[in-house]
Amino acid sequence: MIVMFPRETAAASTPRHINPIAWHQALGFARQACARIFRDGGTPTDALAAFGLKATSVTDWSRAVDLIAEAMSSTQRRNAA
Repeated sequence: MIVMFPRETAAASTPRHINPIAWHQALGFARQACARIFRDGGTPTDALAAFGLKATSVTDWSRAVDLIAEAMSSTQRRNAA
């Protein structure tokens, strides 16, 4: 049996300003990195610090993974002279 999901479900998991392919790749890498930090006894705050992000009351791993993936997949805008 084939189960079809509405388009909104898929779009809700990927931020609109990020390429979906880049998002899923960054999400997988962030999960792997967080798993290693967790395995070594770290916290979500430690994971954010490892990527140079500031922890703002992050208490769960899923939010930390999302923040790390967003930081990796978003492009930095250069300021014009």
